[in-house]
Amino acid sequence: MEEFDVAVVGAGALGSAAAHHLALRGATVVLFEQFEFGHVRGASHDTSRILRTSYGDEAYVRLAKSAYRDWAELERVSGERLVTTTGGVVFVPPGSPYPVTAFTAALTAQDLPFELMDRDAVAARWPQFTLPPGVETVFSPDTGIVPASRTVATLQMQARSHGAVLRDRTRVEELRPQPDGVVVMTTAGTVRARKVVVAADAWTNALIAPLGVEVPLVTMQEQVTYFGPDRPEDFGDDRLPVWIWEDEPCYYGFPTYGEPTVKAGRDASDNRMTPDERTFRHSEELLDQLRAFMRGFLPASGEDVRTITCQYTLTPGRRFVVDALPEHPDVLVALGAAHAFKFTPTIGRILAELALDGRTDDDISAFRLRDVLAPVPTA
Repeated sequence: MEEFDVAVVGAGALGSAAAHHLALRGATVVLFEQFEFGHVRGASHDTSRILRTSYGDEAYVRLAKSAYRDWAELERVSGERLVTTTGGVVFVPPGSPYPVTAFTAALTAQDLPFELMDRDAVAARWPQFTLPPGVETVFSPDTGIVPASRTVATLQMQARSHGAVLRDRTRVEELRPQPDGVVVMTTAGTVRARKVVVAADAWTNALIAPLGVEVPLVTMQEQVTYFGPDRPEDFGDDRLPVWIWEDEPCYYGFPTYGEPTVKAGRDASDNRMTPDERTFRHSEELLDQLRAFMRGFLPASGEDVRTITCQYTLTPGRRFVVDALPEHPDVLVALGAAHAFKFTPTIGRILAELALDGRTDDDISAFRLRDVLAPVPTA
């Protein structure tokens, strides 16, 4: 039986980052992916993700400060330019359930710069936006964009270069904790590891439920759309910030990034389906809603060019999980609740520290597994 210090299950962003950091520290690592590398069935593909500190919760702002340092370190060791700083705005319309004070308090507590702007100030700086009266705006100069698929490929390449073994099209079928580690049963054979990191997103419960715990996850198919403005130069990353419309529903979008289109989407549209039920066909109803929003909000963004689907896996309260199973401390679980890509290198590093050192200096007390666990029903 092959033996490793750590086996990582799931080669999306978080699993690939964990494998990278583990291998960088000299651990023997195997990374398993049930599909092909770079597949489109999860949440780590396509072009771009938002990088920001502008959260209304200090736990995430604190973690984001670490993420900026870890993105810079990943750029240094890989030689890749991954971070594009654009600045970012959070628009809070009247009646939003997300008060501006939550953002400003969290940013102030972490000594991070921001600017409060009214409607006229926004119009003067970014005339591309059309805002209704009463909208409050938080501008964060450190907000930017990171590439999705390219980051995952970079992490996997770095893991390989430091000795990690990467195996795609290899499904992990069962985890069997032992007194001296964990036996990992896969479709291609069995390995033994001292620790296991489960970063399997929507497929997490298939592995941990047999161990007596289950996270109440909700999965849904989401979509983003690329629009083609007549004047793409007006939407470049030097002319337009990343933006979030913080309301119910919530929308978000990007300046042009690698092509003359602007990307926008609705966050958590509740288009529920399991991974096995995924259609990979976008919802015309949701697209019509987005088109209508963009016509009023960013009117020169143009017609839609293409729409891409992805998968959201949500925990209660969309809380992260970065923790070990209570009864099986050799099994670590990471869940990003569909907003973790910006934290990718940091969560990977923390998982490596937990696996190899049993501790981390980052404050992850807000991301305990027990806070979102539900017991598995007994017969």
